[in-house]
Amino acid sequence: MSDDSETNDARESTPETKPEATPAPAPVADAAGVKAKWRIFAIVSVLSLVADQVTKIWARASLPLVGRGTGEGGSCVIPDDMMTGMCRPVKVTVIDGFWDHVLSMNPGSAFGLFGGQSFARVMLSIIGIGAVVGMVWMLKKSRTDQKVLHWALAFVTGGAVGNLIDRIYYGVVTDFISWRAGSFTWPTFNIADVVLVVGVGLMFIDIQKEGKREKAEKAAAKQAAKAKAKAAGLVKDM
Repeated sequence: MSDDSETNDARESTPETKPEATPAPAPVADAAGVKAKWRIFAIVSVLSLVADQVTKIWARASLPLVGRGTGEGGSCVIPDDMMTGMCRPVKVTVIDGFWDHVLSMNPGSAFGLFGGQSFARVMLSIIGIGAVVGMVWMLKKSRTDQKVLHWALAFVTGGAVGNLIDRIYYGVVTDFISWRAGSFTWPTFNIADVVLVVGVGLMFIDIQKEGKREKAEKAAAKQAAKAKAKAAGLVKDM
């Protein structure tokens, strides 16, 4: 009997070993979301950049110019002879009365802004580099469910790098798309400008979505606080 009693006492005194907790699957899902947002950013920004650079190469090689340039046999050297006025672009109609292709060398930013200032190349190059760094930082800080923002940052990065390459290599940005309606003509632009505008537009959409989400969270928290206060009052009355 004493042996059985001692055995039972030993069993009672021995602490029970609890099974190890199963790791939560949330970090795995979050890691997948992080990979997805970087994948979207890389693919969209690279495709935007490629589309911009390919169309600019086509424009510089194919769109006609008139004048006697400094190249072999009086050919036009781009962008030098265009900047000095020795060669001028010839308009090519795509949709009559609305859409033309006309080669333009823009020393400024998108849609020809700030083109008349001598420090535009350096200033805008610095701004472009800063914008790319800022987009990467914003992507890193973004939540995995902010899909619209991920696309926006990718578009802005692709457009900024596209114009930055032109500005560093040529000193000017190649524009070639000209839209007009009646007597109004939109400033000549390129694919990089288009994706930049799309990206900024998507950013505004994300800002609106985030504002609605924050309002919903505040309303939910307020309702929870009221319910908690009401429950506490009932317990006190009891």
